Amino acid sequence: MKKPAYIAKHIRTVLQTGGSAPHSAEVERFFKEQVKSRGWCTHELRKVAVRFRRTILAEHGQGYLLQVADQLFRGDVLEEKVFAVLMLQGIVGDFGKPEFKLFESWLDRVSSWADHDGLVHYLIGPMIAADDSLLSRAPRWAKKKSRSRWHQRAAAVSLIHSTRQHKNFVDIQRMTEMLLTSDDDMVQKGLGWLLREAAKANPEQTVNYLMTIRERTPRFVLRTACETLPAKTRERVLKKNSTTDSHG
Repeated sequence: MKKPAYIAKHIRTVLQTGGSAPHSAEVERFFKEQVKSRGWCTHELRKVAVRFRRTILAEHGQGYLLQVADQLFRGDVLEEKVFAVLMLQGIVGDFGKPEFKLFESWLDRVSSWADHDGLVHYLIGPMIAADDSLLSRAPRWAKKKSRSRWHQRAAAVSLIHSTRQHKNFVDIQRMTEMLLTSDDDMVQKGLGWLLREAAKANPEQTVNYLMTIRERTPRFVLRTACETLPAKTRERVLKKNSTTDSHG
């Protein structure tokens, strides 16, 4: 049987030969971070990832598939990491704590918001929403100032699936309190995204909470949180906020 590294190498070749050079340049210009792209559109990448998942599962099983994905998420090419996530996304419900620990270790390999959000929103988040015992991990990512911005962004984004399921609002409040002082734009955008989803899923509860923190919440975060609220409600939340708007 061929080693997972061999299959991962084959997938890298497929990604390199099947990509679009012009689109690759567009993608690389889009990111603030230095990102290497093969120029794939997401829907085409998903089709190929699903085909590989089916074949690998049929021939070698889930453990082997995870090893291939782990190899792919070690690279510095955006599509390789996204491909790893897309291969696993459809079976995330089959995973448990050992797989969660593996995905958590991938946070150290994140290089842009795109591979971060794929990993956290499509793998880690659904697992936290399904298993309350995993909720303790997010605060650890948030409070370790020595950890990367991606760990802190993960602390917020990992709870989006929970709020869409009307779960864990106390944990969302706790996470907000821990991240409010961050001046990192990637962390603020992640927190704003979480609060916006909370406002959509639980508007009354979230608005009441936003009213208690609006004077100490970065303007960008508060604006993002209010995006889907009715105009009058949004105006009420934003009206007296005096925090400096560093995002224009």
